[in-house]
Amino acid sequence: MRHNKKFNHLGRTASHRGAMLANMAISLIMHKRITTTVAKAKALKKYVEPLITRSKEDTTNNRRVVFSHLQNKFAIKELFGVVAPKVGDRPGGYTRIIKLGTRQGDAAEVAFIELVDFDEAMAKAPKAAKKTRRAGKKAAAATEVAEVPAAEATETAEAAAE
Repeated sequence: MRHNKKFNHLGRTASHRGAMLANMAISLIMHKRITTTVAKAKALKKYVEPLITRSKEDTTNNRRVVFSHLQNKFAIKELFGVVAPKVGDRPGGYTRIIKLGTRQGDAAEVAFIELVDFDEAMAKAPKAAKKTRRAGKKAAAATEVAEVPAAEATETAEAAAE
């Protein structure tokens, strides 16, 4: 029975799951975005976010603790040197999961997981005004205000021509 076992075992033994999550965490840190299944992405989020939190304070002990999880000195260097300064002021929520649909072969739900502060497309994209179907009083007033200056500009142009 699996009473009170809340995390996803992903159909693997503990050692296999730990190795897989460590490898995925290394890939996420090095590439800033990886594509995987939704279940693995959610498990990875719980695995990697505490490591990123540790990296915000660059001490020897924190480096050793993170290295014990990842076992990759290049990933540690990237995490403490590049990732940690960018997320230094963020209180949490360092990763984002975006669902992509289903995979062709086995219809598994696929998503990509990325580090939030490293997504240039989302950071630069301006937020578009929300379009609604109901116009309401505000929209009617805005259109009237916009029409009045255009009419005044036409009258002043005609007066200047005479």
